[in-house]
This record gives sequence, C-alpha cells and structure tokens, in this order.
Amino acid sequence: MITSLFNIQIPIVQGGMIWASGWQLASAVSNAGGLGLLGSGSMYPHILQEQIDKCKAATNKPFGVNIPLLYADVESHIKTIIDNQIPIVFTSAGNPKTYTKLFQSHGIKVVHVVSSSVFAKKAEDAGCDAVVAEGFEAGGHNGREETTTMVLIPLVKAAVKIPVIAAGGIATGKQMLAATILGASGVQIGSRFLATPEASSHQAFKDLVIDAKEGDTQLVMKKTVPVRLLKNKFYNDIATAESKGATPEELNAILGRGRAKKGMFEGDLIEGELEVGQVAASIHSIKPAASIVKEIWDEYHQIMQQIKSQ
Repeated sequence: MITSLFNIQIPIVQGGMIWASGWQLASAVSNAGGLGLLGSGSMYPHILQEQIDKCKAATNKPFGVNIPLLYADVESHIKTIIDNQIPIVFTSAGNPKTYTKLFQSHGIKVVHVVSSSVFAKKAEDAGCDAVVAEGFEAGGHNGREETTTMVLIPLVKAAVKIPVIAAGGIATGKQMLAATILGASGVQIGSRFLATPEASSHQAFKDLVIDAKEGDTQLVMKKTVPVRLLKNKFYNDIATAESKGATPEELNAILGRGRAKKGMFEGDLIEGELEVGQVAASIHSIKPAASIVKEIWDEYHQIMQQIKSQ
C-alpha cells in the first residue's frame, strides 16, 4: 500500500498542479492524512525553496514535490529537493531513468506519472517506487493514447509489480473505490483540489471550474504536448488552428509564453490556458481541502460496506 510507502494515513495524493499546488494546499492535504504535493513546474527555484520552507512550517507530516523533467530549471529544482531532504518526488514529462537513482541515493521515494502500460514498465525498469497511471480524463498534460482510467488501471496493474496510483476522473469515494477494485493502491486527485480555498489558483478560475458542465473540456495540442483544457477563446484558437492542419511550430506560436499563468493564476478566462479534468462537471462547490479528503475517505468506506452487506 502507498500508505506505508509514503508514511501517510489515507491513500489519497493531491496532484502537484501548476499554479494551484502551493504550500497551503499541500500542507492542508498532508495534515488531513493524505499526501500533499508542491507543483514545482510553475515555480522559479527560489520560489520552490520558499514554498518548501512554508510547507515545513505548516505541517509535520510527509509532503512531496511534483517535478516535470522537461522543466528548464530541473537541475536547480533537483538540488533544492535533495538539499531540503524532501522524502517523496513525483516525476513526469520525461525519462524516469535520468534522475531516479540520484533521488533514491538520497533516500527519496520516486513515483513517475505514466499514460500507458508500456511507460509504466519503463518506469519500473528505471527503479521507480510506484507509478501514477493517469487516464485520458485528467486535466492538464496528458497522454496521446487517449486511454481512459478504467481501461488503463488494470493494464498497468498487470504490467508492473510496483504500486499503481490511479489518476484521471477521480473526485469521490465511489470513484476511488472503483479505482482500487481495478487494482490501484491509492489515487491521485487534481481537479477536485482546485476548488479549495487553499489552492493558489485565481478565484475566477475556481468559479469557472465549479460551473463546468459535461463536454466543457477537451484534449488539444496533440502534435506538441497534449493538454486538457476548459473551452474558452484560447481553446477555440488552438482547436481552429488544429482543424486547419497547423504545424507544431504554429501551435507553439499561438501558445506563446506564460499562457497557463495568465489563465489559472492571473484569472484571464478569455486568453488564458485553463487546465482541468473532465471530472470538473461533477464539482459544484469550493470546500476546504481537509473536508474533501474526509468526504472522499468516508464515502469510500461507506460504499465498501454497502457492497459487503448486499
């Protein structure tokens, strides 16, 4: 179980989302018994250090850092993580072989995010302690395969011996139970934790998330780095360009720089990049992170007991 691997009480991991997963959210989830993650992909190296310091002051429970391996300052982030003796690192968007052994030589557990059983096996071969199997439903950067979580989890479980953490389309205890039945040892939840007071994302973005309906998100940018977005003008610009056969270079020109910060952190709901999962359609309120952890964990046990009594 990932509870013993991470030394936590509840097998719920809060996703390390860019522009949302700062020290307030990570410490709140860790204090509630889960595993909070700092989303270092939107942090300069000195900001990551500040966030670690604040998180350590806010919780005496384990927390980790999510680090995209394609991040420009990845070497600086790795040094910061090692120097601060962070116990757990979640890596994504890159080759897990590159840094896993380095992290582990400093006593750090390494979990890699994958979108297929092939990549899960590569992560296991690289020595990772666990994998996050993230389905097509998930918000933000995603796999090109478009494999749904219900299909992906059993495939990954059959391919590896290390623990599998399910992600994508999970926001309730029922969904968590379904993932564990399929073979997951725990779940990683992102979008549900966006709609919290502790998330560092802009309030206008949070309000849009809880107003989202079915079909309001779509996976785009498949020629470059696939990403699931809420539909807005920026999304429409990308979708129109893709329908006209835009090259990766043309798509990157539309994306430009700082688009995710503009949308999710600064609240530009028109021109900003708004990353969230399909499960946003079932999120209708902003609640404290600790309340969300408790609700999910309580419902998980309630539904399990109902099934046993049938």
